[in-house]
Amino acid sequence: MLWYIINFSIIIVFICLFLITRQTNKRWSKINDYLGTVTNTVNSIRYGNLSTKIEKLEHPTYQNVTDSINRMVETLNDREKMIIEYQAELMRQNKLLESVINSLSDGILIVNEHLNILRATPKISTWFGVKGHDVIGKNIKDFLQFAEENINLERLNNKDVFIKHTPTNNFTISSIRLSLDDNKKRYVLIIKDVTNEREVETLKEDFVATLTHDLKVPIVAEANILDFLLEGKFGEINEKQQVALRNMKISNKELIDLVQIVLETYKIKEKGIKLSKENIKLNGFITEIVNTTNAISSMAGIKVNFNPERDIKVTADPMQLERVIKNLINNAISHSNTKKDIDIKTGEIPGYITISVIDYGQGVPPEEIKLIFNKYYSAAKKFRKIGTGLGLYLSQQVIRAHGGEITVQSEENVRTEFCVKIPS
Repeated sequence: MLWYIINFSIIIVFICLFLITRQTNKRWSKINDYLGTVTNTVNSIRYGNLSTKIEKLEHPTYQNVTDSINRMVETLNDREKMIIEYQAELMRQNKLLESVINSLSDGILIVNEHLNILRATPKISTWFGVKGHDVIGKNIKDFLQFAEENINLERLNNKDVFIKHTPTNNFTISSIRLSLDDNKKRYVLIIKDVTNEREVETLKEDFVATLTHDLKVPIVAEANILDFLLEGKFGEINEKQQVALRNMKISNKELIDLVQIVLETYKIKEKGIKLSKENIKLNGFITEIVNTTNAISSMAGIKVNFNPERDIKVTADPMQLERVIKNLINNAISHSNTKKDIDIKTGEIPGYITISVIDYGQGVPPEEIKLIFNKYYSAAKKFRKIGTGLGLYLSQQVIRAHGGEITVQSEENVRTEFCVKIPS
């Protein structure tokens, strides 16, 4: 009896194990099916299909995972749409920027430190005579010729450059270093076609030179007639007539000086300044210049003071140096807008002989000091007086040709000092 009970129990156990195993296999089969579905969904997402979703299941554990995956797919889908929109906007902005750059009259290059071209605008391709992207990777020396053998990209600023394929045009080149996160050096080169500007400038210079040259002849003739009148060669003149004629002679002299300044400026541009240097004793030299300017200073009610001390010698071109000192004195008389005296002083500093012209009038505003030596810049219009704006420019060029410079120190309504420095 006991044996039957044991056998029956064993059979019951095996039946239960069979049922449990069968149920477990069904559950594992469902898990495997679900994992297969999840794997297929993930692979679809991996390859860009964001429309795939897992169907809902009637199981709370699986449903949580399913909902999480489906939400992730929806989020990725939304992000993809945003990225597509951003990419489209970036492409539109890039096309706009590229269109603006390509429409510029200037040519733009991007090069590396070895002067190899990384990018170029269509204008560059036209000037270089190279089609499309064929210019990329080439060295700029294959197309450009610089005045200097060694090119320093850090210092290119409106330098003249010759383009071999476009030899009839004039070009200038400037550079800007790009600030990037990597350690590589890249530069933006801007090439500008200045042919028209150069032609206009040449025409203007030639016109002014021709005009002033033609004007000088009748002005000089007028000066000679005034001298004849003052000398009484056309008959006696009374005192009032003499005063009027002297005033006319002073005005005539100013006009001759203006015409001469324009002519000298033109000559400097064409031929440069040729100096005939001599040893000059400044005391007598400056005293004579002051005496020749007495007529103009007396009419303005201004006295020019020069109290020489030690007689300093300087090696310079006497004609050119006289022109510079006279110009500085005349400027002080014309622009000081006061009746206060003008002082002239000489001195020495290490390496230089100095000649200073000091007035105590209006002064020069700080923002104008850096402009007054520019070509055609003039402050004369402030005082309703004639001025070409070339006097200081010409004076600076003359002193630079001597190896020196002219400096300015000014305090408005107090004093202004122009100091000529010539190497000793």
